[in-house]
Amino acid sequence: MVVTRTPVVFIHGAWLRASSWESWAERFARHGFRTFAPGWPGEGPAGGPPVVADVFGGVGLNVLTEHYAGVARSLDASPVLVGHSVGALVAQRLVGSDVGRAAVAIAPAPMGGVPLPAGVARLWTPPSPAAGPLLSLTARRFHRVLANTVEGPESDRLFARHAMPVPRGLLADLAAPAPKAVADAGKAARGPLLLVSGQEDRLVPDSVTRAVYKRYGDCTAVTDLKQFADRGHSLVIDGGWRSVADYVLTWLDEHGIRARSAG
Repeated sequence: MVVTRTPVVFIHGAWLRASSWESWAERFARHGFRTFAPGWPGEGPAGGPPVVADVFGGVGLNVLTEHYAGVARSLDASPVLVGHSVGALVAQRLVGSDVGRAAVAIAPAPMGGVPLPAGVARLWTPPSPAAGPLLSLTARRFHRVLANTVEGPESDRLFARHAMPVPRGLLADLAAPAPKAVADAGKAARGPLLLVSGQEDRLVPDSVTRAVYKRYGDCTAVTDLKQFADRGHSLVIDGGWRSVADYVLTWLDEHGIRARSAG
């Protein structure tokens, strides 16, 4: 009997770097999983410049999805996909396309057809081409939009460590009516899916995640929803990240997805 460690691929979201998964990867590894947190195409390594602009600027939703599909398919076992924000939408697209054995979508970027409050829709609207191929957030806006549930000094630390720009083309793919921002919500032959929301999230409000959850209402595959009170979009990186990570670990175990499996 061969025992293999279950791989977990972490997919980060908009305005954050792959470093946003550092603590998660370490915690999952301690529980026996093999962890991978690759960056987006053109993303620089931790500690260096955030992006290679001429590569990163061309990243759209389909490019991002194919990038992580390639990562998942390169592994010797089907991985668990854990995504945040745009990464959560990518995780849903992949598990609905038979890539990955299970998916966790944390504060998922809006799926096409899911209505957004007007103020939120503006946050996902790309700037004009004259503004350049990348959109960055200031530390102040990062605090207001992503890290609104933590104090200023913590937000500033998170910004300095994890922030990076977003390609304008990617935002265009996500802006209403967002025909590219689709996932197969009716596929019955997929692995379990967990949707997670922060009830104080300003970038992906809890109401949006609940609307996405309802899109899966007619699907017979396992689809669960977990809401965290008093948490914002930074729930995967701020001081409360551990409670979210531990809930995900417990959920995986409850659905028979163990860190080690016999083959």
